Amino acid sequence: MDLAKSQEKILQRLKTRGEQSVKILSNQLDMTTMGVRQHLAELENKGFVTQTREEKQTRGRPVHLWRLTQTGHQRFPDGYPQLTLELLDVIRSDLGEDSMNQLIDSRNDQIKQHYLQELQAAGEDIQGRIKRLAELRSEEGYMAEVRLLPDGWLLIENHCPIRAAAEKCQHLCRAELNCFSELFTESATVERVDHLFAGARRCAYKISPHKDD
Repeated sequence: MDLAKSQEKILQRLKTRGEQSVKILSNQLDMTTMGVRQHLAELENKGFVTQTREEKQTRGRPVHLWRLTQTGHQRFPDGYPQLTLELLDVIRSDLGEDSMNQLIDSRNDQIKQHYLQELQAAGEDIQGRIKRLAELRSEEGYMAEVRLLPDGWLLIENHCPIRAAAEKCQHLCRAELNCFSELFTESATVERVDHLFAGARRCAYKISPHKDD
């Protein structure tokens, strides 16, 4: 279904920032509040967005927040989900769980080597390497971004293009965390702080540089 460019921007913002108010969307996207409301009403009629609970304010009226529906999330598609699920079922059935995990680890090693080459080319600065990793993940459909923290960085993946496969095989999530940890093993500790399958709207990793001895 084709949508207006402004509506696509609203969906993109809700995907990457989570629940938003009309006022915040208006400020972030440089639209009038009336225009945002009209677009949200159309998107709601099409099933892409819905209003959440009222957010209490210290002053004034409660604020309604908007979020993506499941249909809205599906505007950011997974990569060949049905084929992947069928292959996972065949491998698990014919070879067993351990063999399937070994295949995932082997694939993960290949991905890690590719990332290592790209990160080394980005230079010695750890922040530059983290930003390069986010670029690589975005190219793969993860809508990744980096935020600076007082004690490190937050690598955020706003979309998971392999969500259906990861839901069936959680070892994919473990392999991802292991990959990131090994990429920065000499310079930082990597911890998953948000996880889709723990109820978060995204996956996020805190990268904390090693403290000097």
